[in-house]
Amino acid sequence: MFASVLALGFVFLATSTSMATPAKPKKPKKTTSGVTAGNLDQSVKPTADFYQYACGGWMASNPLGDEYARYGSFDVLAENNQEQLKELVTKIAAQKNAPGSIEQKIADFYNTGMATGDLERGGATPIQPELNTINNLKRNDLSVQLAQMLMNGQTPFFALFGSADPDNSSMTIAHIWQSGLGIGDRDYYLDKDQQNIRDEYVKLVAKMLGMSGYSTMANFKGYETEMAKRILALETLLAKHAIDKTVLRDPYQTIHKCTPAEFQQLIPALNVKQYLKTLNLNVDTLNVCQPTYIQGVSNILEVTDFDVVKAYLAWNVIRNAASYLSDEFVDANFEFYGKTLSGKKENRPRWKRVIDNLDECLGEAVGQMYVKNYFPAEAKERMEQLVKNLQWALGERIKNSTWMTDQTKKNALDKLAAFTVKIGYPDKWRDYSGLTIGTESYYANVKNSRQFDMAYNLNKIGKPVNPTEWQMTPQTVNAYYDPTTNEICFPAGILQPPFFDMNADDAANYGAIGVVIGHEMTHGFDDQGRNYDKDGNLADWWTEQDAETFKEKAQLIVDHFNSIEVAPGVYANGEFTLGENIADNGGLNVSYTAFQKAKKDGQIKGDMDGFTPEQRFFLAYAAVWAANIREAEILRRTKSDPHALGRWRVNATLRHIDPFYEAFNIQPGDPMYMAPEKRSHIW
Repeated sequence: MFASVLALGFVFLATSTSMATPAKPKKPKKTTSGVTAGNLDQSVKPTADFYQYACGGWMASNPLGDEYARYGSFDVLAENNQEQLKELVTKIAAQKNAPGSIEQKIADFYNTGMATGDLERGGATPIQPELNTINNLKRNDLSVQLAQMLMNGQTPFFALFGSADPDNSSMTIAHIWQSGLGIGDRDYYLDKDQQNIRDEYVKLVAKMLGMSGYSTMANFKGYETEMAKRILALETLLAKHAIDKTVLRDPYQTIHKCTPAEFQQLIPALNVKQYLKTLNLNVDTLNVCQPTYIQGVSNILEVTDFDVVKAYLAWNVIRNAASYLSDEFVDANFEFYGKTLSGKKENRPRWKRVIDNLDECLGEAVGQMYVKNYFPAEAKERMEQLVKNLQWALGERIKNSTWMTDQTKKNALDKLAAFTVKIGYPDKWRDYSGLTIGTESYYANVKNSRQFDMAYNLNKIGKPVNPTEWQMTPQTVNAYYDPTTNEICFPAGILQPPFFDMNADDAANYGAIGVVIGHEMTHGFDDQGRNYDKDGNLADWWTEQDAETFKEKAQLIVDHFNSIEVAPGVYANGEFTLGENIADNGGLNVSYTAFQKAKKDGQIKGDMDGFTPEQRFFLAYAAVWAANIREAEILRRTKSDPHALGRWRVNATLRHIDPFYEAFNIQPGDPMYMAPEKRSHIW
């Protein structure tokens, strides 16, 4: 989101660049201001620190619990959804269900995940067959093994998946993507100041190699630490060849279409024909997204002791299974990924983890129950109206732009008109009849689900893209834009307060869910999305002059965020977060335009609870990002998250929004003030 997956369904396709005039929403019987006084910290002036002013009260009332690295408005809503799902799932889990029914699958998945005794007795048993296979592996069988691991959801060295062809977005082709770093971002391996993280990672790998029994199988029991260091060294080599995340923001840098024979030339250490045959793929073309990385993988495989390669593969199995095994594995996994990387103090209760995994493995089945019980039809109708209003507003801003030439404006309006909008839930639910879920073990159910999902994805390759498919479940507290389908999606889960309040005056709704809508629309025109045309193909529809002006305006945002010190000696990454920052900037401007139109038409109340409509708009926006966060999580997200931290999505982004200065009378000399020539106005 603010990133880029029965009952009634809805897909809205815009067909007019003018969007006529904004639709008038039905008024609720009783209207609130949408501002909660207790969420404010009025000891701070809005001109000094708007985030603290707007969110300080909320932060004081919602301290970080031990299970959280960050706790914010998103998390509150996600927890509420989780409680609702728990209520639905536990009822199903307690009853006798017909074999093969979706209810039986939900029940067995949940019950095996909650069966603490069985999990403890099982220990590492569920993964022993996979570890034995790896231990007996011969180098000539590596290609087959990597394909089989991919089917299990494990991606050592690289991943393969089906996605839209960048040159023909209506068709699905195979993509190869760099993968296999157990810590996560490549910077953890290469930065000198991350040595402590690497030391703790070695401890984790060594411990799990022993706990799983693999070190005994492979005859290095007692030398687990030495092997863990060699695994870290292998992953460090992968990191050195991996392409930096800021480079990968340019979609043109991730296109290298080739034949299987040409792919074979890039990676002679593997048998590509064998690999593809094992996956049952007969393809003429693949997109190798990072060819130099793949060449690096081949070189690494050729010079690395095969016992180390096998131990690395075993570690991938263990790491991907740890959360579904006994507490010994769960606790060791949490010690590193939860405590060391994020600063959490304790793991979440088991039921929350199981509900999350169920949501991941049977998401649309659970989502179908969710919308039936918790998503009112009137919320969907109101969202349809708001989306139309935001489309109109973005169209007006494009038409009235002073920096774009007429030809680029026309192309932008054509793209806006082609947007597909998805609200609430899909019109056709996914079929899970081919998924086997039983009582064997929790890990077996997760593994079956991964195989089911991978087969589902690979089966798309060589076929037309399904434009009705969703990339998020209805219960997800998020939203997205997909440039290859030119679609924006707003799941039912996010259409609740503080994002969307049916009883609030629309000044607050425009500031919250309105900005979310505008944010996703703007992704179609951010530094990545602007490279795709109305049909979702990579195509340059900009004049050279407009493209240069866009880059100049975007650089103002990059420079501003690069100057922000998020922790002592650590600065935000303006290049990495550029797309999301442009979308926040555009989302605010577009939604504010729609809000002003609604105000002019008499759809917005005047002053309420001591705040003007304009002030309520910006307070509602800030409230969306209210959160407490640990320093370790600040550091982790700064390395790996393309979104800026919540505090800066408010304080930094609002400095670029001219109406914000007027709403709170911000003057030169105020900490929230930024000189006009440094402000970026794009959309």
